[in-house]
Amino acid sequence: MSRRTQYGIPEAQAQALRKAVAWEWATIVYTSITIVLVAFVVGNSQAMRTAWIEDMLSLLPQISFLVALIFMRRSPTRRFPYGLQRGMDVGHLVAGVALLVVGLNLAVESITGLVAVEHPTIGTVQLFGRTIWLGWLMVAVMAVIAVGPFIYGRAKLKLAPLLHNKVLYADADMAKADWHTNAASVVGVLGIGVGLWWLDGAAALFISCGIVWDGFKNTRSAVLDLLDQRARTYEDKMPHPLIREVTDHLRRQPWVADVAVRMRDLGQVFHAEVFVVPVKSRPPKVETLQEVTEAVTALDWKLQNVVIIPVPRLPAEADRGLDDR
Repeated sequence: MSRRTQYGIPEAQAQALRKAVAWEWATIVYTSITIVLVAFVVGNSQAMRTAWIEDMLSLLPQISFLVALIFMRRSPTRRFPYGLQRGMDVGHLVAGVALLVVGLNLAVESITGLVAVEHPTIGTVQLFGRTIWLGWLMVAVMAVIAVGPFIYGRAKLKLAPLLHNKVLYADADMAKADWHTNAASVVGVLGIGVGLWWLDGAAALFISCGIVWDGFKNTRSAVLDLLDQRARTYEDKMPHPLIREVTDHLRRQPWVADVAVRMRDLGQVFHAEVFVVPVKSRPPKVETLQEVTEAVTALDWKLQNVVIIPVPRLPAEADRGLDDR
């Protein structure tokens, strides 16, 4: 088995985690700079204001990730027998709810502006002794700041599966889609410039709907994990393959007649209750159960809490690992 670090993960994952932390800090610095830049050119464009607020909200996943790591490094105690791995799920939930609430508020504001037929205006500014339309500066800023999310979003997408970290994946997924926000804000600004005032409100509504969708996805994923749904892959597409891997491993044991698992996601690692129906002629010894527990734990670094339970019949709610639905 690989050597474990302070987070209870092998060195390969620890190295990926260090890279993830570095990217999260770099993202915070980059996003803070973009927030300041957009603040200087936001003007009266509702689309620009909405994009500006989205930039601020985009800091939440990084902050949640970094704060959760502080708790995850702590060892289990009698008060918290499973450790504080759930800190990642809590951070995921907080970020998701914040995105959802603010996104809904911005969407309502955008719709209200369209219904009220508000005509935003964009003035001019003096730059290097020349008078230019502020809209050109808005477009230039939004075009430049679109580069960063493309770079760090792709980097985080590569690290998320290595760490089985849904917060990191959500952060990367949001960054990957950031160009939608930038493009929409540019369309809104140019719409004002050519006299199509409603394009600004429509762009703001489009950006708001993106925030709401991100908030809904993240909140739903975090709530389901906190409710102990069956462990799923980091992108929530399917039940985690480890369920089948564990059951297949146990079925190969000569003393096992049947097996099923209750596996839940604790934020970055799994807790697995493995129910085993022994062959009647070969009841397991304590030493055998200990060996099997260690063997199952060694299957994957994410299996950090494994309990083998001999039973006369399998619980109906346990997963026998025979399908991927």
